[in-house]
Amino acid sequence: GYQGAATASGDWGAATASGYQGAATASGYEGKARGKAGCALFLVERDGNGEILAVWAGIAGRDGIKPDTFYRLVDGKPAEVA
Repeated sequence: GYQGAATASGDWGAATASGYQGAATASGYEGKARGKAGCALFLVERDGNGEILAVWAGIAGRDGIKPDTFYRLVDGKPAEVA
């Protein structure tokens, strides 16, 4: 909803920010997040032991991040995933 937040903290979880000015966070192993244009995305990359390798934050619809598209961190950079 409006300014809502979605979080996926488990392995292979998915979070979607579908409302106006929402935020989606994927912090588990191989987690993914997506959002409508203008929504904040927060991604964490972990290794197989759960150690944090990298973090990233951005806004859907800016800097090459497509709205309504799932992203996961790969080598510290957001990568589109199915």
